[in-house]
This record gives sequence, structure tokens and C-alpha cells, in this order.
Amino acid sequence: MKTREFQAAILEQSRQPLIVDTVTLPEQLQAGQVLVKLRYSGICGAQLNEIDAAKGPDKFLPHLLGHEGLGEVLEVGPLIRHVSPGDEVILHWMPGAGFQSDPAVYSWREQRLNAGWVTTLSELTVVSGNRCTKIESTLAPEHLPLLGCAATTAAGVIGRDAGLRLGESVVVLGTGGVGLLTVEAARASGGYPIIGVDKVEGRLEHARQMGARSTILVENADVFDDILSVLGGTPPDVVVETTGAKDMIELAYRLVSTAGRAILVGVPRHDEPASFDTLPLHFNTVMTGSKGGGTRPEIDIPRLASLAEENLFRLDALPVTLFPLSEVNAAIDLVRSGMPGRAVIDMNS
Repeated sequence: MKTREFQAAILEQSRQPLIVDTVTLPEQLQAGQVLVKLRYSGICGAQLNEIDAAKGPDKFLPHLLGHEGLGEVLEVGPLIRHVSPGDEVILHWMPGAGFQSDPAVYSWREQRLNAGWVTTLSELTVVSGNRCTKIESTLAPEHLPLLGCAATTAAGVIGRDAGLRLGESVVVLGTGGVGLLTVEAARASGGYPIIGVDKVEGRLEHARQMGARSTILVENADVFDDILSVLGGTPPDVVVETTGAKDMIELAYRLVSTAGRAILVGVPRHDEPASFDTLPLHFNTVMTGSKGGGTRPEIDIPRLASLAEENLFRLDALPVTLFPLSEVNAAIDLVRSGMPGRAVIDMNS
């Protein structure tokens, strides 16, 4: 593989803006690696957590970021059989079919630049074979990256983690990108009623459009009592927490303390542990953390794309705001401000 240069968003220091600069590819692909030209990349809460070092000191700086994308395969390394040059692929962080390679190592300003098994905030990327899945879809391409994380996570949280049954009530705490698609997954799965909770009214407006019967604005609200009031005094069957905020995690557990299921999707800060009484866990209350909704990419991505094409899972109802790679920091700032839906980097700009 000839050495090639490309533009990428780089995290050089924690809690600092990303640097968009020229990066050099590895000299050749290793066993199990795939070279992909990105078309679109979503920005997920996980990237904000990486920038903020929410899990603790970052040992891999400087490094690339991003874990949901759409692109075209340019080259494949040894042991790759499930994708070929010219294939359109979804890039995802959950491991799927194929060989798992070593992470790629790039060069930037004559130093080592780290990456994981998948990164997507760049014009080109070298990913592990089991982090890309072939896709053939008539959906709008700017929505397809969501199949790499947000949409598959939401569907897996409702279908696998929560095991939602027809007519069960669902509360979604946090209606950002994953939260809105969780509302949609609950609607598509027969959840009723669905309640969306957020601190941003614009997000709640979209939650109502995507199937929430009721919404609650956190500001000046007693969220616990307001949720029970909507449900006629009966606790919810399922609560999905997407923010990772300590108070919302504790609220989720409190809401289901009489035999409901709380699914924790948002990743909390390492220095802000939640506290709760464990007694309800002995009496059929369930609280569990979700790892990407247990997604099986090679199965779930084409299946969810087919449902979206038939409008049974309304992926295209999620608002998407496009930015060029050069404006990635503006996109991140907008995500932090509570924008509805998803910020997507358009590599074609």
C-alpha cells in the first residue's frame, strides 16, 4: 500500500478542541485490516466522553476518534473475505463478522498517532475487519452512519436489554440522538405509553414526533412525580437512561424500584458514582448497563436498514445536521449545547 496523506480530527490533549490536520497512513495493511474512504461520520456522546476524559486519564494521546460511519472500501489486507474494494460499508464499534486485526498506527507531525479498531472522523481510515459491515440501502446516506451506533444501540436496548413486551410503559431519560431513536424503537416495538424526559425543549418536540405520548422538561419539574402522574400512579415497566448523569441514573433506579427494569446506556463519569439502596434488587427489580444494546452488526445492521426502508423503523425521522470536517469542533459544541438529533460530518464537503 502506497503511503498516503489525508485530513483527520485529532485529540492531542484532553478537554481541548480537536486539531484537524494532515495524517499519514501506515505503509501497508496488516492481516485483517481494511482501508475505507469515509463519506459520513456521526458524532456520538462517546466522543465527548473521550475528549473530556470521563473515564479517567487518557493513556493513548494523541489519537483519532469516531465510531459510526459510512464509507467505501478501497483496499483489504490478508484474511479479509467478507468485504471487497468498492463495497459500501457501515463502520461500527461493536465487533461483528470477520477477523479482528491489531489497531492501525498512523503518523502525525513525525510522531506516532494512535487509533482503536475503528475511527471515523477522518477522510480515510484503517479499521479492523470485524468493525465494518457491507450495506446496500436506498436510505439517505447521511442517515446510514447511525446504523453503526445510535440506531442499533437503541434497537438493542429495547429489544434485547429491556426485552420490551407489547403494551409496556417506557420512560426515556435523555432524548438526544440515541434517546430519540430509543423512543422510536419503543414505538415500533409496541411500547405504551412512552415518556420522554430532557432539559432541552427542542429535543422533546422531536421525541413527541417520534412516538412519545408525553414529555417532561426537567427544568422546574418534579420528574419522579410527574412521570408517575402521567402513568396514573403506576411505576413504569422500563426506564432507559441515556445521559450518564448521576442524578438521572439514580432517578432511573428509583422509578423502577417496584419490579421494573432500568437500562443504563449513558456512560457516567469515573469521579461521579451514583448511590442507591440495593434492597429492591432482591424483589424483581432489574438494573443493568447496556453495551451497545448487545448489537450483532452483521445481523442487526441489514435487518434494521430493511425495516427503515419500509418505514417500520423511522431512521430518517431523526434530524441530522451536516458539517464539513473542518468544522468538527463547531459540531461538537452544538452537540454539547443540546441540539436535537445527530451531528454528522460530511466528508464530501
